[in-house]
Amino acid sequence: MAAPSNASLPSKNKAWVYSEYGKSVDVLKLDSNVTVPEVKEDQVLIKVVAAALNPIDYKRLLGFFKASDSPLPTVPGYDVAGVVVKVGSQVKNFKEGDEVYGDINEKAVDHPKVIGSLAEYTAVEEKVLALKPKNLSFVEAASLPLAIETAYEGLEHFGFSAGKSILVLGGAGGVGTQVIQLAKHVFGASKVAATSSTGKLELLKSLGADLAIDYTKENFEDLPEKFDFVYDTVGQSDRAVKAVKEGRHAVTIVRPVTPPASIFFLTSDGSVLEKLKPYLESGKVKPVIDPKGPFPFSKTIEAFSHLESNRAIGKVVIHPIP
Repeated sequence: MAAPSNASLPSKNKAWVYSEYGKSVDVLKLDSNVTVPEVKEDQVLIKVVAAALNPIDYKRLLGFFKASDSPLPTVPGYDVAGVVVKVGSQVKNFKEGDEVYGDINEKAVDHPKVIGSLAEYTAVEEKVLALKPKNLSFVEAASLPLAIETAYEGLEHFGFSAGKSILVLGGAGGVGTQVIQLAKHVFGASKVAATSSTGKLELLKSLGADLAIDYTKENFEDLPEKFDFVYDTVGQSDRAVKAVKEGRHAVTIVRPVTPPASIFFLTSDGSVLEKLKPYLESGKVKPVIDPKGPFPFSKTIEAFSHLESNRAIGKVVIHPIP
């Protein structure tokens, strides 16, 4: 994809914007007059080709993080894949024309960017980006960063390692689909179990789950088997702690937290994407994209509604932009 030259870069930008907190269907508006962000010395300007949604996007819209959010009006969006069109003076690893991807906010709820990835252009720090694996489309690449980094960093931070067993709660979601794959194919889990509804059990097995548990038919915490690690992606830490072996880790990414479970917050880091590049290029670890997508830019509100339904499989992606 050819990148526009600096001389032809527009000053205005089409983007989805919200100026008040509320439900996506009520507050998100398409604005063709958003200023293209200035590029700081450690940033690149990206012409966005695809973006993906995460639960944090609609929670942020609802005002869950008001105390530490950026000022309104705001363009939402964390996950991005696109082409570098301008480079800050201190940037060392990227040049104009590079195809890159990443989670653009280093700290998810600590003053995330005012102009996120649901825009034609966004300015992003070099350290949260990586070169897009050549075998992945922009849609596939956009689906990965926040989910795969959350999965990897959560496992690594709490010491998951080869030969351990793991239970993944919410195995068919954006983070869950990556936890299953990473635990099995990168960390070398001895056994991977995961929960989902009936229609998604085969997906879990295809990703590497040895045991797929239908949460509509059985309670995972009642199983006689206990696990070395429970990774809760859905907010069930009160039940997760009953499924973990004594003295081992139950980790959640959704509040509230029931002790002795721990909560994990992602720090976006492009070096994690670089570390996982061989697994993505070999196909051992795959993007999982919701079959209803990708949604065109004009249908972003429908994409939010689908994610908010809690029925999405893997990641909801927006493409093309605009």
